[in-house]
Amino acid sequence: PRMARMNRAAQFAPFAALTGYEAAVKETARLTDSKLELDESEKAVLDERLQILQRHLTEQPEITITYFSPDDKKSGGTYIDVAGIVKKVDTYEHLIVLTDGTSIPIDDIAELGGDLFRKYYKE
Repeated sequence: PRMARMNRAAQFAPFAALTGYEAAVKETARLTDSKLELDESEKAVLDERLQILQRHLTEQPEITITYFSPDDKKSGGTYIDVAGIVKKVDTYEHLIVLTDGTSIPIDDIAELGGDLFRKYYKE
């Protein structure tokens, strides 16, 4: 018996044997940074700035924070710069919470800056 014309056309339809391959290649090509380990002097400065920040919380200081955000899909991550007004420093959860709701893990912070610290340091 002869094959129906519709069935015959189906055998020449495009076939994607590697479904998802293009997305996987793009994901692999996406660059991430590795988290830098702070040395003891950098940790000391950061700790001192956190203490200054806690003393001035009632003033609602505006600061800039550079922190490491781990990537959800692969090793590494990216460094993000955020500016905002500090709502609280949660020492129990190890977070800095900004008034816009952003929560930043203290352990991921690489740098704290802003006018508040210029009184104490030359930036």
